[in-house]
Amino acid sequence: MTKLSISLGQMHIKLARVEDNLATAERMIAEAAQRDSQLIVLPELWSTGYDLENAGDYADKVGDGMFAQLSRRAKDHSIAVLGSILERRGADFMNCAAYYDAGGSLASVYRKIHLFRLFDEHKWLGEGETPTMLAQPWGDAGLAICYDLRFPELFRRYAVEHGAKLILLCAEWPLARVEHWRTLLIARAIENQCFVAATNSCGDTGGTVFGGHSMVVDPWGLVIAEAGEDECLLTAEINLNEVDRVRRTIPVFEDRRPDAYLTG
Repeated sequence: MTKLSISLGQMHIKLARVEDNLATAERMIAEAAQRDSQLIVLPELWSTGYDLENAGDYADKVGDGMFAQLSRRAKDHSIAVLGSILERRGADFMNCAAYYDAGGSLASVYRKIHLFRLFDEHKWLGEGETPTMLAQPWGDAGLAICYDLRFPELFRRYAVEHGAKLILLCAEWPLARVEHWRTLLIARAIENQCFVAATNSCGDTGGTVFGGHSMVVDPWGLVIAEAGEDECLLTAEINLNEVDRVRRTIPVFEDRRPDAYLTG
């Protein structure tokens, strides 16, 4: 199976209103399943927004609380679900993207490596340490969260070292820099010759207006689907075989010269 139907759940997150946000996510998960999507991607910190100073009120160990809610929704609707939520990990709180498969089993966990100082993440959250790949019947994917998008090294590692054909990203990216968002998503797809599917939040959450424009970009950098600035469910089908074709057409990875520019 190389074709994948993806839905991007572009939510207007209500700051600190977990039950309201869960209701929105549930509605989107159910609708994505009705559209026969195999996967839905929710935004970064979709259940709480950036109420980080109260992270202890929301954070759960993986498998408990909101993680268990995601698992049940995935199983109930027979659809894989990816979304970023607050995790309690020892003495730390982490920005954690958990991927549950269509049976509700935890398939992969990624903890945000690059913390966004402008939102004080470094004051409240622990740093993730490890890039995370996801292996599924339709292909291999790398996982990332929001600010990670500004660090091409992570995406390059997914593509070159792990052969990722798709990168999935959850975000809360402000409207003020939405053109950076669009440009960087397209750039990451072009330079790594892979699909990029990224879900952003939208609307005013706690005084910051988030930019929407959730997107699916193909390995040529062509935008297959793009949302506007309002809450919506965006759905697109991709064929992962296209990655192999593009990489054969312009064999960029074969022409890399790490001996020349990764020294000193």
